[in-house]
Amino acid sequence: MNLKSSIRLCSLLVLTSLYAFPAVAGKSGVQKTPFGHLKNGATVDLYTLTNAHGLKAKIMTYGATLTELYTPDRNGKMGDIVLGFDNLAQYEKRNPYFGATVGRVANRIAKGKFTLNGKKYVLAVNNGPNHLHGGLKGFDKVVWKAKPIASAAGPAVEFTLHSPNGDQGYPGNLDVKVVYTLTNADGIRIEYRAATDKATPVNLTNHAYFNLACKGDILDHELRINADRYIVVDDVSIPTGEIRSVKDNEMDFLTMHRIGDSVERVGGKVTGYDHNYAIKGRGKKFALACQTYEPTSGRTMDMYTTEPGMQFYTGNYMDGTLKGVGGNIYKKYSGFCIESGHFPDAVHHPKFPSIILQPGKVYTQMTEYDFGAH
Repeated sequence: MNLKSSIRLCSLLVLTSLYAFPAVAGKSGVQKTPFGHLKNGATVDLYTLTNAHGLKAKIMTYGATLTELYTPDRNGKMGDIVLGFDNLAQYEKRNPYFGATVGRVANRIAKGKFTLNGKKYVLAVNNGPNHLHGGLKGFDKVVWKAKPIASAAGPAVEFTLHSPNGDQGYPGNLDVKVVYTLTNADGIRIEYRAATDKATPVNLTNHAYFNLACKGDILDHELRINADRYIVVDDVSIPTGEIRSVKDNEMDFLTMHRIGDSVERVGGKVTGYDHNYAIKGRGKKFALACQTYEPTSGRTMDMYTTEPGMQFYTGNYMDGTLKGVGGNIYKKYSGFCIESGHFPDAVHHPKFPSIILQPGKVYTQMTEYDFGAH
């Protein structure tokens, strides 16, 4: 493990200290502004984090959602590298999880059913016959409580949510905490904690869509994924149980290459990547999961995570009918997602790492995206 990874791992280990560090002085800070009201009248706030080098992240309380993220290109020009909308109404009307915190269980659960401790549970179904990203009203569609917190790493905001017993069909009362930190080392760190009073599945992630060019498609982005195996799925993206080598097929990103070189050779009726990779380290350490380079801007992004898997998705279902921040039209391949987490449908596959959280235990997860340019 290199020094940078060791430092991040130490940060995870002190997560239980509730981030009790002194605030960093200088340019960095947190600003709270109103973002609007939902149809039910609920107020939504927006928190803008600015670090010591002028990088900026905007996160709203609806869905604990990352709405904008500004990083510099090779010439120092700032640009928004995530997909999102200009206003709250668009997020509420039709939103493919842009930047949202998703749960209780990110990714898919086959048929929206599972058995735990001898009891059968039926979940909300919202993706054909399956349950996706927490159901009809997952964590992405509720208003979280939020407050700025002190952090030595940079400006930070803590989001909290109570998910009651029976929420979307899940057992147990679940209390969730998510902390976004825009580090003064030019990264965005997302830390998750959860506790329950009854055994329940938990698998949280962030669903940001990235485009390091800030416009157009992501086909010229160069990508390396630190995984030599991936999860095989059926025609509705449910795992078969097989974990297959990436060698000699379109799933191989062990060496950096253009997404566009292989994306059209993946998938069925709808082409593109929507696959989970088994990251080297398998969640046993804070590890490099993915590296990205965009040649026109020079921007780079390295992703580290404590999780065993990463879902790589290339925005296959965007069709040009969504207009985002700055008037950008979102078409197929306008953005890509690299979602850290456990494997899909883990509740039905005993050989996959378990996602069951027991009472008295604490779920923790940390993912960080580090930015640069050359």
